[in-house]
Amino acid sequence: MTKTVLIVAAHPDDAEIAMGMRIRRYTLNGTRVHIHCLTTGTPGSGGRDVRRKECLAAGQILGVDSYTFSDIPDTRFADHHGAINAELFRLVDQVRPDIVYTHYPDDQHLDHVITAQEATTVALREARDLYYFRSPYSGAFEPNLIVTGTRDLVDTKREALSCFASQHQLDMDVFVKLSEVAYRQFVHHRVVERLPAHAGAEVFRIARRIENGQSAVIADGPTRERI
Repeated sequence: MTKTVLIVAAHPDDAEIAMGMRIRRYTLNGTRVHIHCLTTGTPGSGGRDVRRKECLAAGQILGVDSYTFSDIPDTRFADHHGAINAELFRLVDQVRPDIVYTHYPDDQHLDHVITAQEATTVALREARDLYYFRSPYSGAFEPNLIVTGTRDLVDTKREALSCFASQHQLDMDVFVKLSEVAYRQFVHHRVVERLPAHAGAEVFRIARRIENGQSAVIADGPTRERI
């Protein structure tokens, strides 16, 4: 059965910066990926439309099945807890995800913190698995899932990030380079040397993962079990 992944991000480009390679890996393997962005950013001279189009263009490159948006005011999430909660319950009821990804709760950006709080509340009630991704502002982040990438995945992530041309204050090449080297702070060099050839990694924190023991295949009696 096809799995469905829901990524709840505070802002445009949050998901792609944190897990662009992971997204592409999912979509190449036939997993449905839905990204929901709680705000399209600060309004002004068509800014919302521009950022929405950038997300859709990046999503097309990554193979995202669907990309939706709320209209929570940027940097004002603290005033809209109830609206965010209601929106996420509606979204999860519509998407029915197996896995939810969202921001790590310890973060310098208050919008990220509130997104993590509300997405966690909803996911623990309505979804099977919950993973946190790291943003550039995450604090005390200790990953327990490290997903390595290939040069093709890195290049696809770079292409997706290039869609966010309106974000002049952010150097997207820096984020690509971070995904190529940042995981090394968590993995001893002797382990890195044993890994297959790769071109970097993205890091995550598993909040909850439920495995189905009934998926085991038993052949020729109980003594021969394959999982």
